[in-house]
Amino acid sequence: MLIVGGGLGGLSTGCYAQMNGYRSRVLEMHEIPGGSCTAWDRGDFTLDCCVSWLLGSGPGNEMHQIWLELGALQGKRMRNFDVFNTVRGRDGRAVRFYSDPDRLEAHLLALSPGDARVIRDFCAGLRTFRKALARYPFLTPVGLMGRLERWRMLASFVPYFNVIRRSIGTLMRDYSERFQDPLLREAFNFILYEKHPNFPVLPFYFQLAAHADASAGVPEGGSLGLARSVEERYRRLGGEVTYNARVVEILVEDHRAAGVRLSDGTELRADIVVSACDGRTTFLDLLKGRYLTDAYRELYTRTITEPGMVFPGYLTVFLGLRRPFPDGEPCTTYLLEDAVAQRLTGIRHPSVNVQFRSRHYPELSPPGTSVVYATYFCDIAPWRELSTGPERSTRIRRGEELHTLPVGRGREYQRAKRQARDAIVDLLDERHPGLRDAIVVRDVSTPLTQVRYTGSHDGTVLGWQPFVDSGETVEKEVKRHGPGLPGLADFYLSGVWATTGGLIRAAASGRHVMHFVCRDDGRPFTASVDDSAPLPVQLIEPAGATP
Repeated sequence: MLIVGGGLGGLSTGCYAQMNGYRSRVLEMHEIPGGSCTAWDRGDFTLDCCVSWLLGSGPGNEMHQIWLELGALQGKRMRNFDVFNTVRGRDGRAVRFYSDPDRLEAHLLALSPGDARVIRDFCAGLRTFRKALARYPFLTPVGLMGRLERWRMLASFVPYFNVIRRSIGTLMRDYSERFQDPLLREAFNFILYEKHPNFPVLPFYFQLAAHADASAGVPEGGSLGLARSVEERYRRLGGEVTYNARVVEILVEDHRAAGVRLSDGTELRADIVVSACDGRTTFLDLLKGRYLTDAYRELYTRTITEPGMVFPGYLTVFLGLRRPFPDGEPCTTYLLEDAVAQRLTGIRHPSVNVQFRSRHYPELSPPGTSVVYATYFCDIAPWRELSTGPERSTRIRRGEELHTLPVGRGREYQRAKRQARDAIVDLLDERHPGLRDAIVVRDVSTPLTQVRYTGSHDGTVLGWQPFVDSGETVEKEVKRHGPGLPGLADFYLSGVWATTGGLIRAAASGRHVMHFVCRDDGRPFTASVDDSAPLPVQLIEPAGATP
């Protein structure tokens, strides 16, 4: 088996392939594993740009079992906070979204007694959803469940049916309009850091419930550490990883995937090919548009260009600070005045999420220092207009092709990056006096940076949006045909483009793909927990003083 892409989806696929007796090799165009689950060094600072919360970091659900099977968490401490996110209004008032429903209810009632009915309704739903969380299936693809197994799964949700039905049938943007208090009315849309206009209430319940159960913390060692742990598990299982290997074509013979061609012309043969890289690249470039179902053709030629169908990319600002800022909270979303938002190229909505990242990962920067990580949802189009260089460039270094090296993008592009950085520094220096003078490291990335590192369409990190036509179509196609293409044998799709959601979905997709591979080969699927290191330790840390 050849696996295209060394992100979490590709590495997970490789792990489960090895567990089931397949010989597999992961081909990754970058020099390190992880894809979007990554970090990089600037001087003494490691700048971690991915995991702000990891669903399944704690026990009591099927998500956790997947991470333990992948060896992702063993031997690590999981750091959990009592506040999922703080949303700070333009007037300085703040809403703390405690994941514990009792604390959340008391806090919200203190802020707005007049909204007691809506507050109690939301928190009652969250209490019920915490009980439902353990029932959510992640281990087995629904499309492969037998009738009895599916009925048992559905029956387990009966006690929570009304809450699930109401929360999936009501958009948060509509639910939030029930609040009288203008700050609550706006803040509820930003619980998940950014505004997700097409999300119903259900994913907000899901994340808060997991957080309340200490199963949405952050892993010691950060995002790249997580990826390296899975890579190490894969290698211990006998898997092989080849870096700086960019696949440009999936070879097809007699209507079956027969191997791949690399950018240097090398052809590698295989019995099975799994693509765990960008979906559009896979279908339209690597397979040259062949074998697409009508639904996939529509998705990748028309739907993908429509607003709201794919998650946007991010503009990210990192600041390494020479001293600690004890009042810096783990996570705050600032609602911005228009004058500030206008300085931020490509911004989707007037807000910035700011994390004192050293609260999440103190081990990634020197003692007595701080790291700020500020992001906003960002369109790629204005950055493309400013850039004068190629989006990606393959160059030879010491006789080896490298595919993710920096490229020149011109003065206007750099000016826009500096302007965004300075706007965020101004905002934070006002909130934390002296922050500007403490900066020793600055780093800014745009959606084009994401394209350069991962090749993802328009710099998206998560691929298809759930709860809209695109994500629902993908789920239907996978249930109907499995993670492959009718008419093309021995080809499968893994990673975020084969599902909807974040890292746990990418990791679960590798497990699911191997369920289908084993079914097609007539062999039973098997998986086991990695026992090479002790189970993770859970730590609970308060977010800080009430704002």
